[in-house]
Amino acid sequence: MRIKKIIDKIQKGDYRFSDHAVKRMISRSIDRFEVEDIITSGEIIEEYPDDKYYPSCLIYGRTKREGTYMFKFHYRQQL
Repeated sequence: MRIKKIIDKIQKGDYRFSDHAVKRMISRSIDRFEVEDIITSGEIIEEYPDDKYYPSCLIYGRTKREGTYMFKFHYRQQL
């Protein structure tokens, strides 16, 4: 998976958050704009092509507030 293709999806708004992700964002006081910034400036650090439901990858990034986060990004179709 290429980070550029993920960034393209983010910039087009062609993504959605799982219920689990929303709960985690609320508990960490992170909004969707911050998540977008983290992903678009982040890097893929691990890939899971055979993940349980869909292929996925782990993205590492930092917020403008200097927080460090990792996001698991699932994709339903081949990017």
